Amino acid sequence: MTIVVTGSAGHLGEALMRVLRNSNRSALGIDIKSSPYTDLVGSIGDRGFLGSAFRGGVQSVIHTATLHKPHLATHAHQEFVDTNITGTLRLLEAAVDGGVESFVFTSTTSTFGSALTPAPGAPAAWINEEVIPIPKNIYGATKLGAEHLCEMFAHQRELPLVILRTSRFFPEEDDRASVRTRFNLDNVQLNELLYRRVDLDDVVQVHLLALERAPQLRFGRYVISAPTPFRQTDLALLRRKPEAVVHRLFPSAEPIYAGRGWSMFSEIDRVYVSERAVAELGWRPRWDFAHALRLLQNDEDFRSPLARAVGSKGYHAVKFRGGPYPVEA
Repeated sequence: MTIVVTGSAGHLGEALMRVLRNSNRSALGIDIKSSPYTDLVGSIGDRGFLGSAFRGGVQSVIHTATLHKPHLATHAHQEFVDTNITGTLRLLEAAVDGGVESFVFTSTTSTFGSALTPAPGAPAAWINEEVIPIPKNIYGATKLGAEHLCEMFAHQRELPLVILRTSRFFPEEDDRASVRTRFNLDNVQLNELLYRRVDLDDVVQVHLLALERAPQLRFGRYVISAPTPFRQTDLALLRRKPEAVVHRLFPSAEPIYAGRGWSMFSEIDRVYVSERAVAELGWRPRWDFAHALRLLQNDEDFRSPLARAVGSKGYHAVKFRGGPYPVEA
């Protein structure tokens, strides 16, 4: 039986297809764009296309296809609704009609929206599954809407389903112009492994674990980010002087940063907490901040071989002077 991977031309979709093919598992990549990892080209909003994709028998679905935050600059709100909500609805319907045994939906920590930014002077936000999302743009709103559809199908149609709210795993530059101009890209992404980033290899592994666990869980929702070394007692100081916390926890970081001319951010305003995914899915992420420091001590790249193989893809058919994020939202 086959695993359908939507968005197979994207970062995560390609990574999943690479891993599945390398392990000789039957996988069918679908996307609106052709690619070496796309078997069928078409839209998930097209019932006829999905009917063809599911005709040979589908055991599981990993739904990564989406319009992303960078598309805010190039796509209308209705297109976000059509892809992220209507497309997800069509796929859920096809999964139920096809007797799919497990369904994994790739969501995003962007659904938390305004809940990620504490008031001035307040401690950094501790972001786990209990935090109530407050979407602040059409990307977050439509991904949250798609989550609600997934939850409804899990409960009303008994579709075993897991939602994974992933933090940053893309290799492209930061969406904030102030960060792009002040920090080297590697510096930024190493810093982010402390609190808001996860390596692509670890994202793939948790998706495959979620596929396996979905029939037993029936429904679950998880924050997916590299395990943070911080504790809630660190939150106040992280907002004011994160470098002090990092140097206390990782004395070896200081010479590594100094030798490269890197620095820690002046503040950390949120911390993503993936403890539930580790406990309930059996996830064992490898590519965290501590592992990155060990690699950097040997002058090695701190990204996984899978992340490096997939590389940067971009998000637009045209290039913007401001990089992949021509707007901040």
